[in-house]
Amino acid sequence: MKSIYKIIITSCLLIGLQLPSVQAQDIKGYVYELVSSTPLWNTTIKNIRTQEVVQSDRDGSFKIGGQLNDYLVFTNPGYKQDTIFYYENNIRRIYMTRDESLISIDEVIVSRMTDSRLAAEIAKAQNEGKAVDASQERGGLRVSPSRLFGKKAKESRRNLSMLVAEQEKRDVDRRFTTQLIAATVPLSPDEIALFRERFRPTAEFAKKASTEDFKVYILDSYKKFKSNQ
Repeated sequence: MKSIYKIIITSCLLIGLQLPSVQAQDIKGYVYELVSSTPLWNTTIKNIRTQEVVQSDRDGSFKIGGQLNDYLVFTNPGYKQDTIFYYENNIRRIYMTRDESLISIDEVIVSRMTDSRLAAEIAKAQNEGKAVDASQERGGLRVSPSRLFGKKAKESRRNLSMLVAEQEKRDVDRRFTTQLIAATVPLSPDEIALFRERFRPTAEFAKKASTEDFKVYILDSYKKFKSNQ
């Protein structure tokens, strides 16, 4: 009888050792003002899934429980509320926009924007860059020369190109991940960073491709990567 108990206990221990350990994950990052890069303390960060709420410290740093694919909402008096989608394990730098402020957009600022702020700026640029107005009071569609040739309209169309290019790059990176590359080909972390930059696929491919398509693409690109070293 004792031997049976020993077998049962040993089996339970072995099963326990084989079970994957589930550990709580912390999402870490820093909150800054978009234009000046000044740290923003006392920013409220909320995980939508868990409802956990934390505040950023004096240096703008924060830590909150979460996992991949969580959404975090950032609020701070005087700044526009923003939301990020956590899709990669790394320290996030969040840049918040002053409410009702006018931003001189350049490539550096565009790259700092969160996804939700980027989408809002794209909608804003699309509206400001329109050359045609739809008005029921004025008899339907009309072309506005000021919106077509004006400085603000031209600037908006220039901004729109940068904003859309950044959005497409992020859409690709969400699928062309370091995890997928590492699971498909034997590259070091430094090599993966270079590989991602050199062989980033088009946005059109990323929209239509399956995970298997991506793996085939990575294998083909890996051959080219190694042959050029």
